[in-house]
Amino acid sequence: MIGYQGADTTFSLEGKRAIITGGAAGIGYATAEFFAKKGVQLVLGDLSPDVDAKAKGLGNLNLGLQGDICQRDYREALIQGAHRAFGGADILVNSAGIVLLEKAETLSEEAWNDTLRVNLSGSFFMAQAFGASLIEQKKPGIIINMASQAGVIALDRHAAYCASKGGIISMTQVLALEWGKYGIRVNCVSPTVVLTELGHRAWDGPVGEAFKKEIPAERFAEPDEIAAIIAFLCSDAAAMITGHNLLVDGGYTIK
Repeated sequence: MIGYQGADTTFSLEGKRAIITGGAAGIGYATAEFFAKKGVQLVLGDLSPDVDAKAKGLGNLNLGLQGDICQRDYREALIQGAHRAFGGADILVNSAGIVLLEKAETLSEEAWNDTLRVNLSGSFFMAQAFGASLIEQKKPGIIINMASQAGVIALDRHAAYCASKGGIISMTQVLALEWGKYGIRVNCVSPTVVLTELGHRAWDGPVGEAFKKEIPAERFAEPDEIAAIIAFLCSDAAAMITGHNLLVDGGYTIK
């Protein structure tokens, strides 16, 4: 176990190496951009064929690997890719996910299974593979799982999504409990609506304006705000934070 080294007043990530799933778009790419500015070497995973170009656009030595996070071989390829490129990784950001919305009474079994397969199972087994690699090497590390405000409150037409994100919060707590003795910190971040490209498509217009009135901050989150929170949790300034679900919701869930 690594003892207290003194507070980090710089919030530095210099020299860190990160794997980011869902890294070609949305919160994953915003986090990659933020990390790159902080000197982090990157392995980005995504279904998009553009993922390697996106990674290289943030630094010529970065690596992007296309694939499905639900496939064991692909998860291992991300970890091995980090070893080949940078000698390993210190950080995992589990950002890959899907949203399939439907009323509970008509939600299909396929949509339910797909949502939990990608959001919950994909995140768990990626964290499992990464954590096991760190434990085997006797190295500390950091895992950030992307949850949601939907993991702590009920949202209309979100039965599968709420279940998957609630599962991520509970899974994060268990991993933090079991792996703290190895120097592995595990936290999750739970945003409100984030104005990614997908967020704009879903929430621009009257529906979004009405929803914003329910948020004390009266706005949605920007991708770089979420990236900044993730970066803080990955810095040594957050060395005493593990097993935590950090809500970034403008106060929506305090009601």
